[in-house]
Amino acid sequence: MNQSLSLALPEIVVAAAGLVLLMLGVFRRGDSTRLVAWLVVAVLILATVLVWVAPTATGHAFGGLFVTDSYAGFVKVLVLLAAAAAMVMSLGYIEREQMARFEFPVLLLFSTLGMMLMISANDLISLYVGLELQSLALYVVAAFRRDTIRSTEAGLKYFVLGALSSGMLLYGSSLIYGFAGTTKFDGIATLLAGLNGTAPSLGLIVGLVFLIAGLAFKVSAVPFHMWTPDVYEGSPTPVTAFFAMAPKVAAIGLFGRVLVGPFGGMVGDWQQIVSFIAFASMAFGAVAAINQNNIKRLMAYSSIANVGYALVGLAAGTAEGVSGMLIYMALYVVMNAGTFAVILAMRQQGRMVEGITDLAGLGKTRPMMAASLAIFMFSLAGIPPLAGFFGKLFVFRAAINAGLYWLAVLGVLASVVGAFYYLRIIKVMYFDEPREGFDKPMEWELAGILTVSAVIILLFFIVPSSLLVGADSAAAALFHG
Repeated sequence: MNQSLSLALPEIVVAAAGLVLLMLGVFRRGDSTRLVAWLVVAVLILATVLVWVAPTATGHAFGGLFVTDSYAGFVKVLVLLAAAAAMVMSLGYIEREQMARFEFPVLLLFSTLGMMLMISANDLISLYVGLELQSLALYVVAAFRRDTIRSTEAGLKYFVLGALSSGMLLYGSSLIYGFAGTTKFDGIATLLAGLNGTAPSLGLIVGLVFLIAGLAFKVSAVPFHMWTPDVYEGSPTPVTAFFAMAPKVAAIGLFGRVLVGPFGGMVGDWQQIVSFIAFASMAFGAVAAINQNNIKRLMAYSSIANVGYALVGLAAGTAEGVSGMLIYMALYVVMNAGTFAVILAMRQQGRMVEGITDLAGLGKTRPMMAASLAIFMFSLAGIPPLAGFFGKLFVFRAAINAGLYWLAVLGVLASVVGAFYYLRIIKVMYFDEPREGFDKPMEWELAGILTVSAVIILLFFIVPSSLLVGADSAAAALFHG
């Protein structure tokens, strides 16, 4: 097999399967949604296996536009598993809410394909193509419930602001091309290495700033976070769950590849920007979530804060920091999968409810669901010995070892403030008077993901080695090629 095709085999399988499933849906029409959805899950799992068994050595394909290495493999496995979990969680919802159209799972599959291309991008052009393939599908699924104003508004707002961020990213890329003379990551890295300590041109720095601004929008980091609460609240809940997991991991992975790869020689320039973004995201996410009464909006602000914690690892600019960032995102995906499984189960008399007060008395009416949600909230708050504590420990330790003491201290303070709204949910569940209970039984897909997520978060401290070794290997590949 051609080397390029061999290196990109998981992406080719996903693309071919997406086209086949699209045709299957067209010819079978209305009764094919559940079949197509399960086939999408099977394709995502097959792609995960292909990525997992692929050689870990660095390889370039398609004239250097595409790269595979341990870093890409680690992030792709996270993205594929997150997408599969979101797809499984959506099955019951889309049938109940009359969203059962085969285009929905196919769009999620093509969006995931865009994320895989982003993660393996080795050129500004291939980066943009992957990013837009992901984004275009996400704009559509955010507005998938066309008969509701909130969903339509969410899709429109995400599209308009997403186009703005793409413009900034493209402007930055054009400046970088103009001053570096190439769009290839390897070429930019070689140019910066050849400066021998002299400062890069002002145009290159300005281009990098615009590029970071575009990427910061994709991860919903402050001050480019404004779309997140409205889109999270307005989108159908399974789409919100998807937003909170797969695209977030892919964008953080892309952030790391771009800054450490081609712009690794400008770490002194971008470290200040990323440190500010990380601090602002942690602080804003912690404070703004306090007064939220809608649990989807609260999770939106929580995601902003959590991106800040992950970026603390990237701001360190070391292999230890990138490893901490990857560990944090892996645990973040598990915590979000479990939390959104509970949110999707919040139904009363067949109607979805989203208020935090609707959780009142859950500890008495649904003790297992309440216990699981309490585990996720304690973990997101960073309470030991749950997994979330170790995620924060690794990124803060990397920041301290890199000399960013102020960022680590402010991160701990933001974490303490943020613990308030996570603990408030636990207080509502266990100490408020019970309200109308949620519908029973919980769908088996949601119950399965809830149970697996809770066990992983609860027992992570016993067997953390496989995740730590994988993240260390991925970070080493990014720094040493």
